[in-house]
Amino acid sequence: MKPKSYKRIRLIRVTLAYVVLTTVALVMLFPFIYMITTSLKEPKDTFNYPPRLLPREGVTTQVAGKSDPLPLYYVQVDGQDKQYALLESNIRIGVYADPNSPDTTYERPSKDVNPTGGYTNQKTVAFNGKDEPLWDIEVDGQVIPMVQVRQTALGRFVNPQNPQEEVLQNVRLSQPVQNVTARPQNYDDVVKLQNMDRSLMNTMLVTILVVLGQLTTSVLGGYAFARLRFPGRDVLFVVYLGTMMIPFVVLITPLYQMMVSVGWVDRLAALILPWLFTAYGTFLMRQAFLTMPKEIEEAALMDGASRWQILLRIFVPATVPALATLATFTFLYAWNSFFWPLVIINTGNEANHVLTLSLNVLRGRASDAPNIILAGAAISIIPPVLLYILAQRFFVESATSSGVKG
Repeated sequence: MKPKSYKRIRLIRVTLAYVVLTTVALVMLFPFIYMITTSLKEPKDTFNYPPRLLPREGVTTQVAGKSDPLPLYYVQVDGQDKQYALLESNIRIGVYADPNSPDTTYERPSKDVNPTGGYTNQKTVAFNGKDEPLWDIEVDGQVIPMVQVRQTALGRFVNPQNPQEEVLQNVRLSQPVQNVTARPQNYDDVVKLQNMDRSLMNTMLVTILVVLGQLTTSVLGGYAFARLRFPGRDVLFVVYLGTMMIPFVVLITPLYQMMVSVGWVDRLAALILPWLFTAYGTFLMRQAFLTMPKEIEEAALMDGASRWQILLRIFVPATVPALATLATFTFLYAWNSFFWPLVIINTGNEANHVLTLSLNVLRGRASDAPNIILAGAAISIIPPVLLYILAQRFFVESATSSGVKG
């Protein structure tokens, strides 16, 4: 194969790979992007059909003789789309037909049409097998009795530059004049509605303490199981790992009874202290410490270093990828925890709510405002996403290198 042909084929393969990866990435990111853009929309903009990605805001204008600005719409005038202001939105329009020539119809405002013979003695005529009331319709200066074949509602639009120019058009079928905009006030609204700022602070406090606690206990436990020798170490480690096989639903009742006995029900302490220990974290750090050469530890002991110094100055810096992985998993679990807070924290105690509980309550309070719900969801989702982006390098490095030696 010639070098030029090989380079051309390689370029095509690389281009196709990037196209496929970019397409898949956009598909995966679309729900997140739609959530962010919808959280910046006006309430009525979230119910538009077909739905639109970017938030839009209706344009208004001032019309002479009107104190409040009026919304602008595109209306058909002489075959062209022009921007007219909506002056009145619900004008009842009747469509009338002459019984002698039913194919020709006329549109007239219902308020301007009078019954033939008066309201007390309105005349009728047989039309399509039924007796239909007659209405006086003026056509070219002549009043002709007609029957009403249907009724609709139209809007009255006026030219903002010349209010004397009026057009009747269906409002629902008219396209409003809109500009791409954003409404960050939704985030202020969700904070005021559901005390989301307090829930965010509680979630951050619980998550930080749980992450720090699990990192500390996992490092100590992992080092003890990996480097220290004591009777029953391996048996104890196997029993400790066996706790990972116990479903959480089995632990709920005894754990709740324990919280009741110590008086931690409806308190943030119940969301922190029971989760400071993790068998998975201990296993992960043990495997990471086992990859460290024993010669380094022995050399440090010969130089007079204590176990604490060896752990803090040699082992911990060398296992940063494993620590980052454990911190990421722990952060996501603590941040997104829902079932245990729902059990242990009273729904009415908003002062101790975390984000998951606040979002659950917000779903009911703002069920008619998707933009508010998605603004609350964005507050809950963005911090974990940022953390994963920042820790991605350590996470990938640990996933490919740790846990290979036992």
